[in-house]
Amino acid sequence: MGSAVLTIGICQGFFLFLILAQLTRATTRPTDMKPAQFGKYYTGSINRNIEEVYSFNYTSKPGKVDALRVFVRSDSNDLQFPVLFVVRQQKGVLSWQVPLAFRGYYQRTYTYQDVSRTLCPTIPDGQTPTSEQFMYIDIASMAPSSVQYELVVKRLTDFELQTDVPLNFSASPSQPQYFLYTFPEGVNSVVIKVKSAETFPCTVVSVQDITCPVYDLDHNVEFNGVYQSMTKKAAITIQRKDFPKGQFYTVFVIKPEDYACGGSIPVSNIGTGNHTRNLKRVKHIEVTITPSINNSVYIHGTLLCLLFFLIFYLGAFLVFFIHHLKLQKKVLSSSRSSDDGEGMVAGSHPITTRTPEGSSYGAIDESRQRKGKPLPPIPRPRVYSDSSVDEESDFDGIPEMEGDKNVIQAKTILYVSDLSIKDRRTISKKYKIYFWNIITIAVFYALPVIQLVITYQTVVNVTGNQDICYYNFLCAHPLGVLSAFNNIMSNLGHVLLGFLFLLIVLHRDLHHRSLLEANDVYALELGIPKHFGLFYTMGIALIMEGVLSACYHVCPNYSNFQFDTSFMYMIAGLCMLKLYQTRHPDINASAYAAYASFALVIFLAVLGVVFGKDNWWFWVIFSIIHVVGSLALSTHIYYMGRFKIDVSNADFGIFRRIFQILYTDCVQQCSRPMYMDRMILLIVGNVINWFFAIFGLVYRPRDFASYLLGIFICNLLLYLAFYIIMKLRSSEKLLPLPLFCILATAGVWAAALYFFFQNLSSWEESPAQSREKNRECILMHFFDDHDIWHFLSATAMFFSFLVLLTLDDDLDDVRRDKIPVF
Repeated sequence: MGSAVLTIGICQGFFLFLILAQLTRATTRPTDMKPAQFGKYYTGSINRNIEEVYSFNYTSKPGKVDALRVFVRSDSNDLQFPVLFVVRQQKGVLSWQVPLAFRGYYQRTYTYQDVSRTLCPTIPDGQTPTSEQFMYIDIASMAPSSVQYELVVKRLTDFELQTDVPLNFSASPSQPQYFLYTFPEGVNSVVIKVKSAETFPCTVVSVQDITCPVYDLDHNVEFNGVYQSMTKKAAITIQRKDFPKGQFYTVFVIKPEDYACGGSIPVSNIGTGNHTRNLKRVKHIEVTITPSINNSVYIHGTLLCLLFFLIFYLGAFLVFFIHHLKLQKKVLSSSRSSDDGEGMVAGSHPITTRTPEGSSYGAIDESRQRKGKPLPPIPRPRVYSDSSVDEESDFDGIPEMEGDKNVIQAKTILYVSDLSIKDRRTISKKYKIYFWNIITIAVFYALPVIQLVITYQTVVNVTGNQDICYYNFLCAHPLGVLSAFNNIMSNLGHVLLGFLFLLIVLHRDLHHRSLLEANDVYALELGIPKHFGLFYTMGIALIMEGVLSACYHVCPNYSNFQFDTSFMYMIAGLCMLKLYQTRHPDINASAYAAYASFALVIFLAVLGVVFGKDNWWFWVIFSIIHVVGSLALSTHIYYMGRFKIDVSNADFGIFRRIFQILYTDCVQQCSRPMYMDRMILLIVGNVINWFFAIFGLVYRPRDFASYLLGIFICNLLLYLAFYIIMKLRSSEKLLPLPLFCILATAGVWAAALYFFFQNLSSWEESPAQSREKNRECILMHFFDDHDIWHFLSATAMFFSFLVLLTLDDDLDDVRRDKIPVF
């Protein structure tokens, strides 16, 4: 019993001795550390049996940020046995390995043997007294043989960025950089402007809160904060409210490859060694932080926008007032003349003051010119319904018109009275379909668009990825959740001027209706037949262009480009339809066919952006469609809708009939076409459209949406120029108001196009390449070139609409059988 107790005691004493030995060894381990100094180089060798520990102690001063940077190097290039560096600080641990490895495309690996990292500093609160700080650097490796290393730690003297003071430095994939910035008193927003002379290597600029660790490597820089890629230029607007402490880190990370910035993808070398060592990718960078605009600039910019467009309302009110005074004067003079010669005018006037339903709208009642003959009986007026059935059946409600239509339209010289024989109310209903259809399209188009762009903006705000949206970051002023409020605000002009145009059209429409209710001869028998459905449609289209353009600029990118251009195509098409309808009121396209054509154009625009960059087959197909469509439309216009092929009775004789028509009109009458003016317009138009087709086929422009819009605008300008020239040739005149609108349209469009071609971004390129085109604000430090394009383009479209509305006001007192058709 005693021997057993003795044995147990001896064992317990032995184990206690071992524990005390371990504790003694553990407590004496710090004495094995090598004291080190800042700025001194240390070298050594390690293996699996040997590790090195360096200790640094330093004193931090109140209010002073002590930032340290560690530089290490190793001759090891073995990824299986790297050298491990572990830095232990008061509030964190940072570790990395040498060689430092980065992953690229095709599983390519990039390794670097020179690494430097900035240690996360302890930010003083200004009240902490002077204290002693400790830092330990452990160096270890599991390599079986000795590996050489180098170490140096330096204090950074330029770690804090100053307002309006540029800082120049260099960085590489294995040597990222970051700096601290503190908001000055009274500054609530700043812009971080970064530039470099070199396009590549690709860089990521990140803004992160002052927390440890700082994410400053390629694989983790996107984990926190706001970031964007960069080639030569970058800009990030930072608001103080997003950083409660009033401080943030600006981080610069060089990517191992350039594909993210629009560079080429490295060729894969799988099977022959897909590994690159110590690739020289050093970028020289300059960063400057400047205060952004204050709240007063937002207010002044908004007021300027409102004031600029409210001037047009005042101008319209002034024109209304002058027109009202002239109208009152005209009414007084006519009432005096009617009092003096009452009874005599009614018996001698050759034009009827009432248009019966059975008579031809716009024609002259010759029976009333013959004295002594009784007037024909007035047929019982038809009752019109608002139902769609009556609306469709009333389009060609005059039976005898079908038999005489081809005869009338085949005349060498046509007058408006020849093409305005359908019932006025039926035609007005037909043009109102345009208005109600565009309302429906606008509602169903705009609602998902608004939902989508809100989602985009939310994603940008949550993830911090500023590569999603293609802003002009040097002039992008945030407000609330919006990243570029100024680009959205500048579209207000489309909405205000579109609404003003609707008011102008409504005023004219109400005045015209009052004349119709009074059976006024000027409204019934003189001047161009007035149908306002297309004008209302154009006003709604202008408003929707502003709404959708604003939605697009919430987050402009490749996925929503069509929001900004869809209604531009429709506006151009509607203007051409209105110009043609002015003197061809009975043979215009139906609303359903027109909107179906617009939908086809928008579909082609989407296909062009998706497939038009590198696929030659798309341009061949599009050029064929363009040329064939131009010829088909030209044929329809030249024959005024009479050139039709009856597909239901198609046989082999159809080709013979087509040949006979073409031979008769193009060969026998080639020396003198039946409709010379129309032929000249169509030849010039086809030459221009063929030029566009050949240009697109040869050069294949990258911006297909603008290319297609250019086709529409050129055709519209050509048709408008032809219309004005023919109007002057017909001894018609331009009144001061339309003449002013024409000159204003030309001048404003010229200025607007100048600003349009000042490309400030491009979603056809990478986000980093797009930022190379960014520019500073040019108006009140709030609006950039593209915002001015919004102002001027809205103004130009408004004046263009007024040209179409007032161009033929000089014909209000001219009989329709004296107004030529062209």
